[in-house]
Amino acid sequence: MPYEIETEELPLEFEDESGDEDVPMSYDIATYPSDFTLSGISQMWKDGDISIPDFQREFVWNIKQASLLIDSFLRGLPVPPVFFYIGDDNKNLVIDGQQRILSVVYFIEGYFGPEGIQGKRQVFRLKGLGEKSPFWNRRFVDLGSTDQRKLKQAVLRAVNIKQLSPVGNSTSAYHIFERLNTGGTPLTSQEIRNCVFMGFFSNQLKAANKDKNWRLILGKAQIDRHQKDTEILLRVFALVGNVDSYEKPMKEFLNKAMKENQSGDSARVKRFMNRLPDVLEMIIKAHGPKPFHIRGPLNASALDSVLCVLFENYGKITQNHFKTGYLQLLKDKTFQRYTQKGTTDAKTVQDRVALVRKYLMP
Repeated sequence: MPYEIETEELPLEFEDESGDEDVPMSYDIATYPSDFTLSGISQMWKDGDISIPDFQREFVWNIKQASLLIDSFLRGLPVPPVFFYIGDDNKNLVIDGQQRILSVVYFIEGYFGPEGIQGKRQVFRLKGLGEKSPFWNRRFVDLGSTDQRKLKQAVLRAVNIKQLSPVGNSTSAYHIFERLNTGGTPLTSQEIRNCVFMGFFSNQLKAANKDKNWRLILGKAQIDRHQKDTEILLRVFALVGNVDSYEKPMKEFLNKAMKENQSGDSARVKRFMNRLPDVLEMIIKAHGPKPFHIRGPLNASALDSVLCVLFENYGKITQNHFKTGYLQLLKDKTFQRYTQKGTTDAKTVQDRVALVRKYLMP
């Protein structure tokens, strides 16, 4: 089955998350400027010291826009700064400014944009400057040695952002990106996580999100373009073994889970990914597609609590017991309330999972 980006969002039942944003979080952040030469920016890109989030990979400027930027540097006109988040690995994560950075890289390389379908790249000649411009239709190699040096030595200012404390809990990247990203389309929480916590774990979640039984459970064959389906999978992972320590807000709870498991090589991640196919298959065999669409759309609260219990008691709950137990659970009015109101409150989450254990455990 092909998995394409869905133009419609995953239909989710509204979750009562009132007060989820009210928990204050404090960080000690260092913000400082750096002036990089354009030759330095180009080299940093080649060395992999500048990182652009996956969802921003597409270069959207046309050649005229990129040419005007290069012209500004050549003429000594001001150019807005870029924003870097300095991670624990000292790499520079681009919060804002990828179009400017890539325009510089491409012009010095001599080719505009990435390779096309046929593996070819457009030669980067400066366009849109007017034929009277001394730089019109010029490539980098066509510039005189003086202009080449001027461009390579031109400065692009970067505003660097680095978290100093709390040490080992650098989730501030999420909140900074959420506030400072200047893209035209607001990003969802999971899109931001996949940006600031990108790594093998993020890739594993994306791959698991394509599981055929997971798609049947969600009731949506195609991948959600805003990654809400991936976020639900992360939510299950974060809660397994951690229900008793869960605290609001849910958003920050998921941030920490992504950050702590970013490398994707922990025993916790391996255990979850190894068990996931069996757990999903058990659900489909017992109740068929869309078992958590209990009032119409998908109910994430019902899903996270049931999968959490199945994972924590892997191999202990039989197929038949799960089948009958879940049907009885759905009739429980307390469970119905736990999946409607205050769904991310710590007590509600813990009581909801405890109730699921009561019905599903043999």
